[in-house]
Amino acid sequence: MERRFEKEDENMTEMPEQEEAIFFKMGDKDSSIPAGKTVIEYTLAKLTTRDEKRILAEDINLKIRGSEKICIIGANGVGKTTLLRKIAEELSQRDDIKAEYMPQNYEEILDLDMTPVDFLDKSGDKEERTRIRTYLGSLKYTPDEMEHPIRELSGGQKAKVLLLRMSLSGANVLILDEPTRNFSPLSGPVIRKMLREFPGAVISISHDRKYIEEVCDKIYQLNPNGLQLIGD
Repeated sequence: MERRFEKEDENMTEMPEQEEAIFFKMGDKDSSIPAGKTVIEYTLAKLTTRDEKRILAEDINLKIRGSEKICIIGANGVGKTTLLRKIAEELSQRDDIKAEYMPQNYEEILDLDMTPVDFLDKSGDKEERTRIRTYLGSLKYTPDEMEHPIRELSGGQKAKVLLLRMSLSGANVLILDEPTRNFSPLSGPVIRKMLREFPGAVISISHDRKYIEEVCDKIYQLNPNGLQLIGD
């Protein structure tokens, strides 16, 4: 019998490790933005550090229309995160769009003591909780991970909670600070595809070349003189 098992094992085709197709998409038809709509026309004379003691950049101008997906790049310390946070604050006050912000430090938004299901559940309705579990499962969560506090999850799993919350919120503008930095090589392509196909606008910061190439329509470089459109 041992020889039979060995022979069967030899004939088995080893399945490559891969990310299965997910059921979950970022946004739906209600998340789309008309091509001619101005999402933001942002100007800032001076970008300073939080304590306002140092000027990081001057004469910043950024205009985004429709479902454009843009990425801001630049050297470390140039002020990218500071600028993105200011843009997020302005967009969150708007009534004509629904903006959601994913900071680089997830703990700014996540309640680490809650489970992913409890954090995402807004109604307590049994059907909603079942739907959330289905979405989390499609994002490669195990049933065990769904019941553990968020603080015990990996960086990638925490990021997925935030992306799912953004989608469930009905957001049509995503503001993302290094969105792919915690994803594995298997999850990365799936997340990039989700963001590429998102029908709304994306304003992001990233150093991930694949993300920039596959998701973003325009790339802006932040330097002390403002934002420069790469390739313009």
